[in-house]
Amino acid sequence: MSDIDDDSEIYFSVKFLGRIQVVRPGGMQILTDAVQALQDPETVMDEKMKKTKVHLFVTRTAIDILEHKTKFMLYSCSLPSVSFCAVHPTLPKILGFVAKHPAADMYHCYIFQSKKFSHLLVSLIGDTFRAYKQEESLQGDRDLVVEALRHKNKVLERENAELKRRLQANGEISILQNAGGDKNIYENESDLDQISSRSGQVRFFSEDDKTPLHSNF
Repeated sequence: MSDIDDDSEIYFSVKFLGRIQVVRPGGMQILTDAVQALQDPETVMDEKMKKTKVHLFVTRTAIDILEHKTKFMLYSCSLPSVSFCAVHPTLPKILGFVAKHPAADMYHCYIFQSKKFSHLLVSLIGDTFRAYKQEESLQGDRDLVVEALRHKNKVLERENAELKRRLQANGEISILQNAGGDKNIYENESDLDQISSRSGQVRFFSEDDKTPLHSNF
């Protein structure tokens, strides 16, 4: 197991037995059949190793298999592609996980041997996968909230523009020339009050009645 302090990346030194194409994305029977196939010399496989020592890196996004001495990347499986992981039911030192091929509709079972960490590794991969799915779900929820806020903001902008237009329309003072051309007609009530207080007259808006009434102040 690694001695590094970064919790986002942990590696184990294990023996890589090989990988084999499988017909289903998971199940204990798939693992046992794959292990049995590795032990059969007549089985045609993609990769059959001679218990090659590797570093098995488990990160928040992927499982990487690196050659022990050269650190050469043998395989990298993104966490979403991993569909199954378990310890062999009768061989407790053997573990494996199934992952989908990144560019084809096929699955491979990756098989390892560890004297001490087989169960710990499976537990760690499972926990990492669950954490990834939870984070993915939270990100999806955040995206929905952001989209809802954007939509709400657009609605508020339209409502604000409409309200501003109405306020401008209601606040305008339209000055119209009356029939004689020497008197103004005011549609703003506040202006009417000011004119009335200065002149002592109340003006009608009727074109037929052009005679002002004098108030008795």
